[in-house]
Amino acid sequence: MQSTPAVEVVGLVKRYGGKTAVDGLDLTVPRGTVTAVLGPNGAGKTTTVETCEGYRRPDGGSVRVLGLDPVTEGGALRPRIGVMLQNGGVYPGARAEEMLRHTAKLHRDPLDPAMLVERLGLGTCGRTPYRRLSGGQQQRLALAMAVVGRPELVFLDEPTAGLDPQARRATWDLVSELRADGVTAVLTTHFMDEAEHLADHVVIVDGGRAIASGTPTELCRGGAEGTLRFTGRPGLDLMSLLNALPADSAALEPTPGSYRIEGKVDPQLLATVTSWCAQHGVMPDRIAVERRTLEDVFLELTGKELRG
Repeated sequence: MQSTPAVEVVGLVKRYGGKTAVDGLDLTVPRGTVTAVLGPNGAGKTTTVETCEGYRRPDGGSVRVLGLDPVTEGGALRPRIGVMLQNGGVYPGARAEEMLRHTAKLHRDPLDPAMLVERLGLGTCGRTPYRRLSGGQQQRLALAMAVVGRPELVFLDEPTAGLDPQARRATWDLVSELRADGVTAVLTTHFMDEAEHLADHVVIVDGGRAIASGTPTELCRGGAEGTLRFTGRPGLDLMSLLNALPADSAALEPTPGSYRIEGKVDPQLLATVTSWCAQHGVMPDRIAVERRTLEDVFLELTGKELRG
């Protein structure tokens, strides 16, 4: 793997008239990884990705993609990247397989179009004009067209929007295989489970800036490590339990016989709780550690739901 990032954005600024869509955003995408860019509508993520693709010229900052400037060196960059668009890019009257084969011929060493048709379940609609395809079929065709040229870097915009569970899983498998083959992917999605499943790195964007980044595990670990829950007989002496716990912990009984320990949940705290239970003759019926999800982190940081 090369040491230089696949994408390096520093202090990106993009304005539309008097509106600043991207305001000093930084983004680094290591090679051979999947990076998910998340953000509420209007956060600036689409503008950022379109600037990396060379469709928009930045008003400030610098953008390097595979070591090249997407605007001034677009001719050298375009053969090395794949772009999946949510809408457009296909002739309305073109048949699905016909369009995919045409795209493959534009590249020096393409993947086998027939393989992609089979992998993505496009065989039943291969002779159907694009305008008559369902939304999910159009998405699968757009993905196939983005990867058929064996890109070094692929930009995937909502790759599983409108897909049924089987097609969604097939798409996840294909993206994972591309990463295993050394392909870098930049993914925008409104599905948090998709980001958690696919992404090596997550960047959360809001107000035109990157406000958090890290692996899904790192982001979900921030602040309290989680919540420990257990069940037992109602009315346990919570003050006694609290005295055994670290000073920044809380012990609650939200409903009779259901207990919640809040604070930094680590192996030592788990051992303390189980030891206290043993000393007081308490046999927990169930004990579990619950961690924040990526959606919890997103809501905490942006105060907004991630909607399609």
